[in-house]
Amino acid sequence: MKKRLSEKQPNIFKPNKETNGVQTLLGDPKKAIIKLAIPMIVAMSVTTIYNLTDAVWVSGIGADALAAVGFVFPFFFMALAIANGLGIGGGAAISRRIGANDKKGADNVATHTMIIMLAITILFTILLFIFAYDILSLIGAGKTLAMATLYARIMAIGTVVIFFSFIANAILRSEGDAKRAMHAMVLGAGLNIALDPLFIYTFGLGVAGAAWATILSMSISSLLLFYWLFLKKNTYISFHFRGFHFNKSIIKDIFKVGFPATIMQLSMSITMLIMNIIIIKVGIINGVENPQDGVAVFTVGWRVATMATMPLLGIATAVVSVTGAAYGAHAYKKLNISYMHALKIGIIIEAVIALFIFSFAPLITILFTLAETSAYLATDIIIFLKTVVIFFPGIAFGMLSSSMFQGTGKGMNALIVTIFRTIILTPPLAWLFSITLDMGLPGAWWGLVTANLTGSAVAFIWAKIYIKNLQTLPNRIEQ
Repeated sequence: MKKRLSEKQPNIFKPNKETNGVQTLLGDPKKAIIKLAIPMIVAMSVTTIYNLTDAVWVSGIGADALAAVGFVFPFFFMALAIANGLGIGGGAAISRRIGANDKKGADNVATHTMIIMLAITILFTILLFIFAYDILSLIGAGKTLAMATLYARIMAIGTVVIFFSFIANAILRSEGDAKRAMHAMVLGAGLNIALDPLFIYTFGLGVAGAAWATILSMSISSLLLFYWLFLKKNTYISFHFRGFHFNKSIIKDIFKVGFPATIMQLSMSITMLIMNIIIIKVGIINGVENPQDGVAVFTVGWRVATMATMPLLGIATAVVSVTGAAYGAHAYKKLNISYMHALKIGIIIEAVIALFIFSFAPLITILFTLAETSAYLATDIIIFLKTVVIFFPGIAFGMLSSSMFQGTGKGMNALIVTIFRTIILTPPLAWLFSITLDMGLPGAWWGLVTANLTGSAVAFIWAKIYIKNLQTLPNRIEQ
């Protein structure tokens, strides 16, 4: 009879300073996915509510305000991409070391991640603040240029708290502490919901008020995270800045996942920029008086689509941590179980959400078209929503496959499947359907659907082949 895993590897599940989160991370894979995913799904759901209310408050200012935010959003998304990529890279490296019972190594990775974050933050803030006007002018912000520039520069000022929040949350998740990560995210989103109308309308700051509300709420959330990590110090991970010096192997380990993850997210930003350009081109070709209206439709519709996939992001964070720990322990069967269990949950959730949005698209659209100045966008928004819901269940295959690759340190695999979907497929297909086949804006939406479904299928096939190969390795642990 085979020995139990704990008998063959006595130290794998008993790292020093073991916390409840670490016990969860290294325990039953199905339970680990659920326990880590549920808090993050809750957090993402609250964030979804915030994004919804934020868009509603901004839409009340008018279509120009929606378009202004739409032009800036890809750059804000870039900041999130860099922060999230670094967090994923550092978090995955930490989880793998936890699985290998390397506490000192995990601490060193966390310290490196924080210091790299500070350096990148300074650079990004300076560049975005200085060049916001020129970049927005170049991509066709038009009459919304002044409003968009102000919004962009305020968001640039708050880059440091955005970055810190993402990195701190990633570190907590990497050690299985999803509940505190959830508390911090819920606090930030809840404050943002409360502050938006105050800053936008009561203080009369308009679009700028939405930016200030975001920065203030994330600052308060970051203070809570700072307290847990650096003052209370009751986490598995410890930071050691005194006598710190860079370790090339650790930097390489962080960036072999973090850099591709950042490029993955940036590719989505680039795709959004290209989509904006295609949408404006469609409007010009069709003689639309205000081509920026298409960008407003895309901004609202894509925000709803992003919110719809938020639960998947919560599940994806669990997949990175659990598969990372399983990979570090050479428990490849456990890795496959956690990946497939997460995929089943994701497909079911997204199918329900897709059905809901399709059924209630007109009611959802009303939230964004209450103002007379944006009411005429309603029909186009409804068409967008009823089209893109088709890919919601399918996106689970792509997103969770990428997360599994990231957890196991194969960041380039995740990058390749994402680039294939966002850059290679989406813009050409959007152009093909909307302009070449003369389908107008609906054609662009069908391009999005086709690209996402095709890219996700390719990612899943590759992921299953990769896991199958892992399970044939001689260093695997039988379970």
